[in-house]
Order: sequence, then C-alpha cells, then structure tokens
Amino acid sequence: MTQISHVRRGTGSPIVLVHGLGSRWQIFAPVIDRLAEQYEVIAVDLPGFGASPPLPGIRPGPRGYASWLTQWFSDNEIRRPHVVGSSMGGGIGIELGRTGVASAVTAFSPVGFYRKPGLRWVQGSLTAMRTVARSAGPGLDRAVEHRLGRAVLLSVMFGRPTRVDPDAARVALAGLAGASSFTDARDDFATYILDPDDDPGALRDIPVTIAWGTRDVVLIHRTQSARAREVLPFARHLDLPGCGHLPFSDDPQLCTRTILDNRRTS
Repeated sequence: MTQISHVRRGTGSPIVLVHGLGSRWQIFAPVIDRLAEQYEVIAVDLPGFGASPPLPGIRPGPRGYASWLTQWFSDNEIRRPHVVGSSMGGGIGIELGRTGVASAVTAFSPVGFYRKPGLRWVQGSLTAMRTVARSAGPGLDRAVEHRLGRAVLLSVMFGRPTRVDPDAARVALAGLAGASSFTDARDDFATYILDPDDDPGALRDIPVTIAWGTRDVVLIHRTQSARAREVLPFARHLDLPGCGHLPFSDDPQLCTRTILDNRRTS
C-alpha cells in the first residue's frame, strides 16, 4: 500500500485536518497541539501534495479527494471524523459532510463559492505564487528570514505574514512549488461551483461552520462569504477579523476556538 504522509497526535474522537491547493499538512501546525489536548488529530498530505505521491485513479479536486479520503478513512480505522478543511480542503470537507462521512465540518475559506471572475482570480493568483516559489531559488530562503521579506512574499495568503515562522514559510513555499497535482486540482475548480439549489445531503444533519478571514484576498471575503451564506443558510458563518486566506498563523487561538466550538455541538 502506498504510504500517505500524515501525522496523528492525541487521543479521543478524531479531527481530520485537510489542506488546500499547493499546501501541506504543516499549514495547521499552529493549531495541532492545541486540538490534540482533547482529541485525536490527523493531518494528511493529499496525494500529489506535500510528501505524498500522486496516486493513479484519483481525480485531484474537492470531489475526487473526498472520494479517496472516504476509503482512506476506512483503511485507517478513522470513523465519522470532524473534518476541518482549508480552501480546497474546505470543499473536500463539505463533500464529506454531504455524503455522511463526516460527523462535523469546519471549513476555512472553502472553495466553491466563487462565480466566474472569482474562479479566474483564485486560479490565477495561486498560479502566480507558485511561479514565484519555483523561480526564486536560494534568494527566497534568505528573504523569509526577514520581516519585510515575509510581508512581501506571504501577504497574499496570510493576513499577518510577519507572524509566520521563517521555517514554516519555507515549508509552505516549498510545498507550493513542489506540488505535483497542483495543475490538475486547480483546473478542477472550474467544475466545483456550489449553488443554493444543490442537494445538501447529510450536511443539514451535522454541525457545519464556515469561517472566513476578513483579509482573505484569494477567495475574496466580502463576496464569497456572502455567497456561502446563501448556499448553506443552515450553517454557522463566522468572520475571522484580521485573518487572511490561511488564518492558522494569523490567530491560532481564534482558529482553535472556531474548531472546538463546532465540535462541542456535534
């Protein structure tokens, strides 16, 4: 069996952390130990991202990865987890909630709530960042050592980029540069546009929280969080003040509380 890169910490009912496009499990590092004080936490590198190789037969994207995770949960005896997703991972969580695999879903700036201009923007902005990460070379490693360098390189993704640890910044940028399934997953976003008429399935029966950083300039907070409220009116919708697209370094305490408050209602 192909080994998928992941970490498991803590004991108790499971919380599974699912990253977004061009990312890896380490993006959740600021909240993992906090969550593991009460629950078993599993953070996974999706196939074709981080240290996980691409796998044949998987369609990279929210629906394809949700289908694969359903089987991976079964293979690893992870039953009815609370799924926490970031960006593409948020869309994956929504699909796992829809099919009844997840017992609760917390989605941070999930994909799927854009219209065509927003779709083109997220695809283009992430592709541009990947190009920078792949072409910058050793200068990038030196730049992230400095607050100004992190502010310039990371401000698209983080609301408070200077709070990101330099080593964490290097890991994040290396993950973006090296993601072998990036292009396929990015292109799949065009097939993943959620609508109020979509069947929510089991989502209505479980706790669902949609959280959005007010400084998110990748999946634009003002327009896409509003559309999420239209599509999922039964969910709990939260704004994360001062946070960007990846809020876990911006405000670890607030992100942890957002997850745990959803978990307590499940």
